[in-house]
Amino acid sequence: QVQLVESGGGLVQAGGSLRLSCTASGRTFTRYAMGWFRQAAGKEREFVAAISWSGGSTYYADSVKGRFTISRDNPKNTVYLQTNSLKSEDTAVYYCAARRMTMVTKADEYDYWGQGTQVTVSS
Repeated sequence: QVQLVESGGGLVQAGGSLRLSCTASGRTFTRYAMGWFRQAAGKEREFVAAISWSGGSTYYADSVKGRFTISRDNPKNTVYLQTNSLKSEDTAVYYCAARRMTMVTKADEYDYWGQGTQVTVSS
């Protein structure tokens, strides 16, 4: 079992930045690929970014490419999402997720989820 806790969300003006964190406890963190997803009000959950267990590979949704950066610190059991140049359309609840081994973009292929952290971008 893996427990995930997100933090770092908040209210920010358009063009601003936030760094989201997701700390894992439970089983060995390094065995898990990690992903960030988001869900805006009235919309389906969508993929944002993913990172391999080693941190050597990353993948981004086109909508955030060049603005967001995913990274991980395995000794700290933490994955980060640095969000820059935020837009109003980035407003959503952001979730981190974990799955064994390879990173993927489909939400239903992740095994563990955090409770989410709200990001609100004001225009």
